[in-house]
Amino acid sequence: MREVDCIIVGGGLAGLQAAIQLGRYSAHQVLVIDAGEGRSTLCRTYHNILGFPDGISGEELRARGRMQAERTGVSFEKDRIVQAGRHGEKIQLLGTSGVEYRSKTVLLATGLSDRVPDIPGLTPTLGRTVYVCPDCDGYEIQDQRTVLLGSGEAGAHMAMILIQRTNDLLYINHEQTAISAELHRSMKEAGVRYLEAAVQEVQQIEDGHITGVLTEDGQIFESERGFIAFGGNRVHYELAEQLGAVIADNKHVEADSRSLQAATNVWIAGDLGLHAEQATVAMGEGSIAAIWIHKALQQMAND
Repeated sequence: MREVDCIIVGGGLAGLQAAIQLGRYSAHQVLVIDAGEGRSTLCRTYHNILGFPDGISGEELRARGRMQAERTGVSFEKDRIVQAGRHGEKIQLLGTSGVEYRSKTVLLATGLSDRVPDIPGLTPTLGRTVYVCPDCDGYEIQDQRTVLLGSGEAGAHMAMILIQRTNDLLYINHEQTAISAELHRSMKEAGVRYLEAAVQEVQQIEDGHITGVLTEDGQIFESERGFIAFGGNRVHYELAEQLGAVIADNKHVEADSRSLQAATNVWIAGDLGLHAEQATVAMGEGSIAAIWIHKALQQMAND
């Protein structure tokens, strides 16, 4: 069993920024437990982060963040936490490795997983020329020929956002899920082209630049950029719920708007929370949560 002052569950951008902030206090034993997955592992290039005008991959950003945190004394463990509870005043976590961890405080940065169908050629383009977030990457499709791969109304709602960026937008309803007559009418009036067809392959050149999509009926639709919107993303809220946090109807976790505390000695940061799902927001929240965790640990030491 390992026991520390603070455990950060999740080694994505929120967790790493929190680790750097906490490590720089030089006052706490901090452990990051990470399964090595998450949205940032899929993104080939972030274009909207300060200081990286030419972009940086999620993997590179994570590697740099871990190195930066380790320099301040933060420890890392590869494991997947599957159970959380309380043992007296401590929080107890159990990993799939069988190891038990205890801590005075916990930051949950477990995020969410996008539902991405297994379409050949899609994954290598993600974050390079195919995107998931219109706030992060709507800029990238400005006036570009764009194909949106999605499912039903989730894709239709995304199409209505993206058509503000380009007048050359094709929405392919890959799963051919029903869309209301009102949404159909709205898309048509806005200029969104619509097709119900299963996508067989995302075509690309070697560096992840999409060139088009091939549907199962043999048609090829050329494209310069892409978006996905399949709906059904999975929020990893279970640990927060086990520790007493309030879970919203959409499965995101509610927290204090100032401190990001979600339950006694439990904080959250990143896409787990109720807010815009952006890398830069996640990093900011990691720092905010870390500041309040530091205050809490100081108070515990003085009690």
